[in-house]
Amino acid sequence: MIQFFKRFSANGISGFKGGIKEGFEEFRLGLRDATSVVKPTRSRMMEYDQPLLWAVLLLVTLGLVMVYSASIALPDGPKYAKYSSSHFLIRHAISMVFAFGAGIIAFKVPLKVWDRLAPAIFALAFVMLIIVLIPGIGKGVNGARRWIPLGFMNFQSSELMKFAVVLFAAWYTVQRQDYLHYLVKGLAPMGAAVMAVGVLLLLQPDMGAFMVIAMIAMGLLFLGGISGKLFSALIGLAVSSFVMIIVFSPFRRERIFAYLDPWNEDYAAGKAYQLTHSLMAFGRGEWFGVGLGGSVEKLHYLPEAHTDFILAVIGEELGFIGVTVVIAIFYWIVRRAFLIGRTALQLDRSFAGLVAKGIAIWIGWQAFINMGVNLGLLPTKGLTLPFVSFGGSGLVMNAVAIAVLLKVDFENRILMKGGKL
Repeated sequence: MIQFFKRFSANGISGFKGGIKEGFEEFRLGLRDATSVVKPTRSRMMEYDQPLLWAVLLLVTLGLVMVYSASIALPDGPKYAKYSSSHFLIRHAISMVFAFGAGIIAFKVPLKVWDRLAPAIFALAFVMLIIVLIPGIGKGVNGARRWIPLGFMNFQSSELMKFAVVLFAAWYTVQRQDYLHYLVKGLAPMGAAVMAVGVLLLLQPDMGAFMVIAMIAMGLLFLGGISGKLFSALIGLAVSSFVMIIVFSPFRRERIFAYLDPWNEDYAAGKAYQLTHSLMAFGRGEWFGVGLGGSVEKLHYLPEAHTDFILAVIGEELGFIGVTVVIAIFYWIVRRAFLIGRTALQLDRSFAGLVAKGIAIWIGWQAFINMGVNLGLLPTKGLTLPFVSFGGSGLVMNAVAIAVLLKVDFENRILMKGGKL
């Protein structure tokens, strides 16, 4: 301040102006030096949806534990007497390795390639549904011919078809967008394809897989913009078709009667045997379960405890809390898949968005049917719980589906960051 007044008194007004100019220049240089050491940074966006991946891995890990728990006593019976107590655990772990590898490969494939290959994949899955019915090639288990032996695992063709229908229905909806309001050019070709698949599945028989595939196709047509009248007619046709299948199929009709009155003495030891023991397992579990490994129903009372009815074992050993956690995880995964699909559609990626939503329908609908069967809310159907139940082909195709879903999200993030595909 003293120097300032000395300069002012010596130089007058010109010194005052020079002092202001010099002081401003010093301030500017000091501000530059103070900020030059700080590098500008941007908010970092994750490369992929890590919470979604961790949720799936949590279900897969739970599945590995529960498959071992549900199958550990199977070698005590005559059917599996030649197996060790860890046989299904080892096979399931090997399937997890194959699923992990298949998922990595699927993630590396861009969505534009899946778009181009969708019709070919659907044709391949259709041919495999035919091959499985050929005597000497298809493998039959418990009266159903659904598997193709591959040596290291038995591959179920319907699992590939579920994935193929997701791709094909999304591709078809985008390609026929202008014709979805017309019966002949819009609905009829897709309906014919699904009905042809349904005929092959009913010959196996595998009505549960047909229900999932039909729901995927109908759901994607609806999301793609099919007219309300055609969609209502499609629902009516689907419901009437399933009713006719049940009416003209004696064993399915008996299963419906058993579902309506499972504790009837005529059904409890017959068609409703699995359902009644599943309900008893949930009843024993109460709130917190009897403890891991403590299930009684898995001791040769509940058939297919490690596959179709693994949720009942979870309910018995981990209780209401354990079942609620499983349901909550599935809800979160399905909801997240729909959000990824919505984001893709907002980015004008119609095929990718419909694929993501198709995967959500697939996982959500199959999980709903399996849980409903286990809890007695739906008639008994042979459908596994995705990511959890024992089954190599199902686990592999579920992993591929999640990998494709993660790829949709990955490409969404690239575009939102200003990148190009």
